[in-house]
Amino acid sequence: SWIEPDRHYRQIRIDHTMRALTLAKEVGAPCITTEPGGPVEPGQSCATALKLFVEMIKPVADHAEKEGVLLLVEPEPGLLIEKFDQYLKFVDRVDSPMVGLNFDVGHFFCVGDPLPETIDRLKAWTQHYHLEDIAATRVHEHLVPGDGAIDFLAALNAIRSTGYEGWLTI
Repeated sequence: SWIEPDRHYRQIRIDHTMRALTLAKEVGAPCITTEPGGPVEPGQSCATALKLFVEMIKPVADHAEKEGVLLLVEPEPGLLIEKFDQYLKFVDRVDSPMVGLNFDVGHFFCVGDPLPETIDRLKAWTQHYHLEDIAATRVHEHLVPGDGAIDFLAALNAIRSTGYEGWLTI
């Protein structure tokens, strides 16, 4: 994880992500996705973990700029960045045009962020969308779209209204 207590394991994540960016460039992929670090270790504050994540991702963002490949962070339930406001705190601290958002509709649904509003609020950073359904319990278990409780008509209309023209990955 990006926020492992052991520097050695953080370096493994950094090196792996840099290699993935280089490979993406070689195969013509416009972006890669990474998790936002976590879960936060017992005894570690979220503020300290966020500061560490930003510190660890900056050299990778520099490498993304060099390779011309976007590095997309995907908020996820149970990890350092789960909600839209947490993503904004993160992205405000990373000054790189090559760091963006992979918006996972199911993940934001799980944590209770209202989808149409969240899609609109994060449109400036969103470079890709993942779609899966989630049960009404909001437990983080991916379902086939239509088998859960997400209002896909509202979500897709919100995505369309942003002007996004890229892929929607299920």
